[in-house]
Amino acid sequence: MTQKPPLRIARLTLTDFRNYAGARLETEASLIALAGPNGAGKTNLLEAISLLAPGRGLRGAQFDELARQEGHGPWAVAAELQTPDGPLSLGTGWSQSDGGGTSQSRLVVIGGRPQKSSGSLGQYMRLLWLTPAMDRLFAGSASDRRHFLDRLVQAFDPEHGSRVSVFEKVMRERNLLLEESHADGTWLSSLEAHMAEAAVAIAAARISALEALRRHIGEARELSPFPWSKVDVEGEIEGLLGTMPAVRVEDEYRMMLGESRGLDRAAGRTLRGPHRSDFQVVHGPKDMPAGNSSTGEQKALLIGLILAEARAVKELSGVVPVLLLDEVAAHLDRARREALFASLRGLGAQAWMTGTDEGLFGGLGGEAALFHVEDAEISEVKRE
Repeated sequence: MTQKPPLRIARLTLTDFRNYAGARLETEASLIALAGPNGAGKTNLLEAISLLAPGRGLRGAQFDELARQEGHGPWAVAAELQTPDGPLSLGTGWSQSDGGGTSQSRLVVIGGRPQKSSGSLGQYMRLLWLTPAMDRLFAGSASDRRHFLDRLVQAFDPEHGSRVSVFEKVMRERNLLLEESHADGTWLSSLEAHMAEAAVAIAAARISALEALRRHIGEARELSPFPWSKVDVEGEIEGLLGTMPAVRVEDEYRMMLGESRGLDRAAGRTLRGPHRSDFQVVHGPKDMPAGNSSTGEQKALLIGLILAEARAVKELSGVVPVLLLDEVAAHLDRARREALFASLRGLGAQAWMTGTDEGLFGGLGGEAALFHVEDAEISEVKRE
């Protein structure tokens, strides 16, 4: 049987995006390095790619913030993909609403056809990323860790992001309704039923993804150059799913919401649910919380997690996610850099990496592509 080609970005085009008036990058390589000085636009290229998946991209920016300051307002990002099922074009963009406001919805086009929402992108583009802002993820807020976990889950299950969005939307509606002095009890009950259904689906998807992730962490435990980790999710709904059927958990959470209306009204927010869960990571070799590890150790743990996640997604879906690794090599010694590059080659993943020094990518090998980025200009560096 002929092996299907892996997921690749063959061409990336930007229009009035960040510091790029217009740019096009074409490559057939699986490993791509973007080198150049700080502020040149390297991370902006990764951010553009990240917007080819559901959500707000690797910086979480508002869409109006992505438009080039000297531009005309709208921005666009397009890509030609090589997918396991053949070539495919993806595009996304944003422009101000007709009234001159700053709408945070965006246009998405797949194969030339406009889509209702960015959630459709998850069926075609699977992405994982690491950025310098994530280096202290484990010592930061539970919210940041939970969002990181949900991005991991979405790489397994493209519908996960939509479930999270539905839950958050309905939760906001409930919070607003609770502010009313005579809130409609029937409408509240209806919203709480929707929340309970979405909450259980979210928690179940997290548990399933972590089970697959643990297996791949364990398989590479003795061979990986990066420290292995113990991973878990700490949350009320996830905990209940370990003790009772999903249908009963829905009923339990729905009753919790009904009983906590007074407390939630006083707090101005919903106090219980999957939006309060936390992603727990332990440095395996040292058996200590990842948040107590050094910055370098946390970086190494993150890389190990992303590699394990990519292996797990490849096994379960047959598709290796595209990896966006911003400044990933800067704080790795030569041995670990070369081990990382070898791991990426072994995965068969397309990985986009950035760094200020071209020398960091000397161990990539001849099949990799190296581009120099400076003042929003991209030029390929010919390698012998």
